[in-house]
Amino acid sequence: MFRKIFFTLSLAIAAMAAAQTAPQPSTVYFTSEITPEALVKIFKTLGVNPEGNVAVKISTGESNQSHQLSPELIGQLVKDVNGTIVECNTAYNGSRATTESHRRVAAEHGYDKIARVDIMDADGELGIPMQDTTYFKQDLVGSHLPDYDFMINLAHFKGHAMGGFGGVLKNQSIGVASRDGKVRIHTAGVYDDPAKAFVQPLGQDAFLESMAGAAQAVHNYFKDKKGIVYINVMNNLSVDCDCDGHPSAPRMKNIGILASLDPVALDQACLDLVFNHKSTADDDSAPLIERIRTRHGTHTVDYAEKIGLGSKSYKIVDIDAR
Repeated sequence: MFRKIFFTLSLAIAAMAAAQTAPQPSTVYFTSEITPEALVKIFKTLGVNPEGNVAVKISTGESNQSHQLSPELIGQLVKDVNGTIVECNTAYNGSRATTESHRRVAAEHGYDKIARVDIMDADGELGIPMQDTTYFKQDLVGSHLPDYDFMINLAHFKGHAMGGFGGVLKNQSIGVASRDGKVRIHTAGVYDDPAKAFVQPLGQDAFLESMAGAAQAVHNYFKDKKGIVYINVMNNLSVDCDCDGHPSAPRMKNIGILASLDPVALDQACLDLVFNHKSTADDDSAPLIERIRTRHGTHTVDYAEKIGLGSKSYKIVDIDAR
């Protein structure tokens, strides 16, 4: 009960701070429950009826030690929308670098038991237009993307070795990009060759800005079709991403599920919950905060707002109180 009251107060404080900076804040829904039923409920609360072929973008996870969202948690939602789980191959030479090995990992992690799994760049890539052309004019995505009319961006919010944190913006930018597209984002348009995947010739901020721009390209793509919605699950809050096969153990306790039609507001709300968290010995946000700060991770949402993808100003609606 104390933990529930604490998080309700934290949400209220964060929302009040955000509301002071914008007259019309975006709505971010919150539930402290992390269950299949809560995930379905918060999706329905968004009030959007998915039409056509529905893509559910997740991370299938690098290994059995990684903290990706489990099929048990997401299965009911995926089935309710008759969704297809979509992913793209990784730029680094891990267990998901090729379509064959990626499909094998997805099956080992149980995703093929709940839905069809589509590796969207199995047959190549295509370019979709960037609204922000500071670094490049086209975002390279999996060539299967046009097969889908609607997307549920279902992200696991956690840390990330290069970006500081991973939420819906990362899940939609690097996550939807083809192998070459991932390199283009990481190198801010300088390279497409996977051999140079993690070179940053223009620096860290250029990478973060490219990630925000690519997320905007995907957002615009689905906005012109049937739509896109955003969900962050804040559990297993390791400093490491699901792309890490040997991640650090989470030091912070689970928080809940948040959802919005605005990806910038959603990632900002999750960041605020981490940064405003009152740590204890067994519930410590300090490692995750350090990871985000040392990578200048908050710059991603700053730049995403600057280019018009969404607003960092938001109001929290706690659906548990309904």
